[in-house]
Amino acid sequence: MEYSFRIENINRFPSPNPDITLSIVTYRSQDLRVKGLLAEPKVDDPLPGILYLRGGIKQVGKVRIARIVQFASQGFVVFAPFYRGNEGGEGKEDFCGEDRYDAYEGLKVLEELPSTDSGSLHLFGFSRGGVMALFTASYHSDLVKSVVVWGGVTDMKLTYEERPGLRKMLKRVVGGSVYKSPERYEERTPLSLVGEIVAPILIIHGVYDENVSIEHAYRLEKELLKHGKSYETWYFEDDHHFSPEKKRKVTYELLQWMKTQ
Repeated sequence: MEYSFRIENINRFPSPNPDITLSIVTYRSQDLRVKGLLAEPKVDDPLPGILYLRGGIKQVGKVRIARIVQFASQGFVVFAPFYRGNEGGEGKEDFCGEDRYDAYEGLKVLEELPSTDSGSLHLFGFSRGGVMALFTASYHSDLVKSVVVWGGVTDMKLTYEERPGLRKMLKRVVGGSVYKSPERYEERTPLSLVGEIVAPILIIHGVYDENVSIEHAYRLEKELLKHGKSYETWYFEDDHHFSPEKKRKVTYELLQWMKTQ
């Protein structure tokens, strides 16, 4: 099969669900070959697509097959970039710096797939993926139909201040502390671009989240309100990770919300 310049190859991967085809996609992002997991329901007609933007960095918060299949089983083609430097991809992950292009190009991959309805593309970002989703919604404002930010980072400076345990990693990856190199953290904070986002946004957050404080959600909500954007908030009496039962329930509900946008 011939692919576009963006997609280099698609290799089948064992699927735990007989109704979902899984593949590893190698695609171009800037001058790098990066990889992601693709889940396609076995149906004849094109389906809406979700770009699933994971949290964490490297092996922390990596793409989970069961989670991607969970999304796809509700009638979506789902593509989850691993981000550069992971799972055999080239380059080096830099926590919402240049690796945001892995998301930008990932959405174009989703758009080009014959299994996807290119007129119904959606973004889902969890934790660090919240930053990636907001940047992508701004960059591809003409393509994105809805955005869900769940437990999402929205202000990288705030992350540095509230997570002492992450500071060593952030200084190494971002290049200095928030005090010595504030511009590097500002470059990774999408709040100033909220005015460019067209798609409606759903904010999901646990009020007791100790990994990504509820203040991140409040700051995003403030900017959305200031710019007159369409948004909803679902705040729960929970931490960063919901119970499996509640996660399944909220996931089902957010996917129904996406289908109405």
